This record gives sequence, structure tokens and C-alpha cells, in this order.
Amino acid sequence: MGFRDATMTVFAAHRTAVLCAVGMGLVSAALCVGFRYFRRPKKVSRVGVVSQVNVFPLKSGKGLSVTTAQCLEMGLKYGELKDRHWLVVTDDGHQVTARQEPRLVLLSMTCQDGRLCLNAPGMEQLSIPLSQPQNQVINCRVWSSDIQGRDCGEPASLWITRYLSGDKTFRVVQFEPQMKGRSPVEKFPFFLKHEKVAYPDTAAILLMTESSVTDLNTRLMDKVTTAWFRPSIVVTGCDAYAEDSWDELQIGRVRLRRAMACSRCLLTTVNPDTGVISRKDPLETLKSYRMCDASEKHVYGSSPLFGQYYSVIKTGAIQVGDAVYTITN
Repeated sequence: MGFRDATMTVFAAHRTAVLCAVGMGLVSAALCVGFRYFRRPKKVSRVGVVSQVNVFPLKSGKGLSVTTAQCLEMGLKYGELKDRHWLVVTDDGHQVTARQEPRLVLLSMTCQDGRLCLNAPGMEQLSIPLSQPQNQVINCRVWSSDIQGRDCGEPASLWITRYLSGDKTFRVVQFEPQMKGRSPVEKFPFFLKHEKVAYPDTAAILLMTESSVTDLNTRLMDKVTTAWFRPSIVVTGCDAYAEDSWDELQIGRVRLRRAMACSRCLLTTVNPDTGVISRKDPLETLKSYRMCDASEKHVYGSSPLFGQYYSVIKTGAIQVGDAVYTITN
């Protein structure tokens, strides 16, 4: 039997298997070609450098400027301190911020040897256990959302009440991992469905650029710094308001997706160095040129926009000096 006859005999005996193999090969080749043709490669462009990383353990409290922090889905973490995971509340659980008590911006919260340390002008340092699982869980109200917090104890309540010098009794609460976070998507559809936050106003990450503040200062008589706007991440080396168009960012191994602009309120008029609220600038100046389009009035109302909120798509470490890249199709 010749080679040709032998080949035909084998083919006849294994006709189905051979045809299947050939078919699968053609399909694979077609898919490969189609994938290469239809997939649009990502474009990565360097747009700036991280100049500040700020963690605000206490909502409305003084920020910690750090060189590096972990960027988690619920915000930045520095050591044992998580961003906006502590909150001052009234005796009935309603949030207290620097809008009502401006001197909160002077209150710093640090962690030493497993203990939480509170410091403020005119006050002795208060040191309490970082974890107090025996304390009661309080039902709290942050804006229009219900959320829980572990009471930080009577010494913390007495300390913060004395510092704020009010007629009311105040308490300090801590958000714990087993507690149910707030869902930004319930208020704004721009966030991820699974996204949760503790006590921030809206989102886990607030990012802005130094050049945006520099541009604002050209319009102000009394200059301000980025501290007036309480950003998590500050970027330098780019144009003013460049952050308005950064839809997706890569910083180290961290991936961020822009959700929406940050609408500004009276908190921007609290001087972070003195704890005095003016109720005027820089808010009034921002209103003169940073208002939203008419089509977005239902989202932002009459508030000016300054800085951008981001969702954390991929976690990791962020540090000062990291290059910032935009990712586009």
C-alpha cells in the first residue's frame, strides 16, 4: 500500500476526529485574529507626580501628612489608622463636623503602641485603647444614611465635650470592619455597586492637583493651601483642573476610577490653621467660576466643583513621589 493510500485509510478511520481538530484550529485562529482586531489597546500617559498623601482618621479632624499609605477599597490606611473611621456624634448619634464645630480641624488623632492619642490646643493629650470591644455600639446618622460606630468610652466623651466647650454632650465612635458601610451608589449612580465607605461625605478617595489651588489663589486676596480642601491625594506637575478629565489612574500598583466631582460647601471656609470659619472665601470665589453645567444641576445643585472623587479598583501602596498615569483606550 502506497503512502497516499495509507493516508486516506487513516483519514477514513478517524474522519470525525480529524475534522474536529481542523475545525477547532480554524475557530481558534479566527478568535485570535478577531481579538487582536477588535481589542483596543490601553494607552498609558504620565500626567504628574504624587506630592501629598493625607489621612484623616477623624471626620473633620486634622489630617496626617504621610509619605506612604495603603490605598484600600474604603480609603487610605496609615498604620492602624484608617481614613475617616472615627466620628464625633451628639448624644443621639448625629454626626458633628467642622461645619458646626470649626475647631475640630485642629484636633489630631494618632496611634502609639496600640493606643489612640487625641491632641488639641489647650487640652492635655488623651490616650485610650485603640480597640474597646466591650463598649456599646451606637446607631449613628451621617447625612441621610444610618451607620454604626463603637463608642470610644466615657473618657473620650468627656475630653471632646470639654474641648468643644458646648452645652451638648459629644461622643467619639469608631467604625469597625464587621459593621455595614454606607453605599455611595445609593445617592449617586456614578459609584460601584459593591463600594462601601465609613464616615466620609461621599467617597473613599478625594484627589486634586496643586496647580488647581495655585489657579484659585490668583483670584483670592487671602491665599489658601490644599489643606483647606482635605484631599487624600495631591498631584503636582500638571495643568490646573487636569484632574477633571482623568477617568482612570494608575499610581504604583493602585488603580483608581473617577466617579464624580467634589461639590464644595462651607467646610472650605474653615481655616485649617486657626479653626475659624469665615463662611465666605474661598467658597464664594469658587462659585464665580467652578459651577457645573446646567445638565448637572440635579447632581451638584448650586455648589462649586473642586477636586474629584475616585473609586479604588485595585488596592496597594501609594507614596509621595509616585508617578501618576492616566489610562485610556
